[in-house]
Amino acid sequence: MALAPTAVLAHDNCTMCEEWNAPQAPFSLYGNSYYVGVRGLSAVLITGPSGHVLIDGALPESAPLIVDNIRRLGFRIQDVKYILNSHAHFDHAGGIAELQRLSGARVLAPPLGAQVLRTGKALPQDAQFGDLSDVAVVADVRTLADGETVKLPGLEVTAHYTPGHAPGGASWSWKSCEGDKCANMVFADSLSAIPFNNYKFSAHPSVMADFERSFAKVESLPCDVMLSAHPEASDLWTRQARQKELGNAAMVDPGACRAYAARARANFAKRLAAERG
Repeated sequence: MALAPTAVLAHDNCTMCEEWNAPQAPFSLYGNSYYVGVRGLSAVLITGPSGHVLIDGALPESAPLIVDNIRRLGFRIQDVKYILNSHAHFDHAGGIAELQRLSGARVLAPPLGAQVLRTGKALPQDAQFGDLSDVAVVADVRTLADGETVKLPGLEVTAHYTPGHAPGGASWSWKSCEGDKCANMVFADSLSAIPFNNYKFSAHPSVMADFERSFAKVESLPCDVMLSAHPEASDLWTRQARQKELGNAAMVDPGACRAYAARARANFAKRLAAERG
């Protein structure tokens, strides 16, 4: 499949979308896990002998780029059995409907994320409500419980609810092995507090509690290789550059999840202090 053009994107309120959607060649992360996303929006393929799992779909315009990256690695979109989502904003879920159509995969998400995917509409309780484009409606969505594990032969991925940045947000964990060495893999959802208009997190105790639980959950996960919804947030490109020297050992950083959560917690505290200032 040819790469999609990136010059024009249909999101008037997204000044970064063209840059985010720049093509990115796929590459190995560790074991059976591969980066198949675009330059500014992550998508991860986890492969198994009887089918694969894909995490996130980026923008609508990203779908053909993701499909082409899967093909370039020697895999087929038709063998993706499950598509998982970090959170149902258009820049991480916009391509899911097309990827689901091409693969026939079942899409899995927490209940609030599933609601957005089924309706295409952002939730009013989202801090960014009013600044979010609709997402294409997804045909086959099933909800997952917190801590539930998605299973295929030789492959298990566990859901961890991490709301705050978006209602229904989730992070995902699994193991990937190279020979007798296995790594705890984590796809961590966004933990940034981004409001629209006059929204104040300090006026929403339940959202503040969501953030605190999510910080704690991410920092507690067994975590050797961490990916984030936006790759630069987990320093992916620096680690990728070191692969030429170190191989996939360059991807390993056992402190990454703790550091990611600590930065997010500190930034959230600064925002709350400014709101209350």
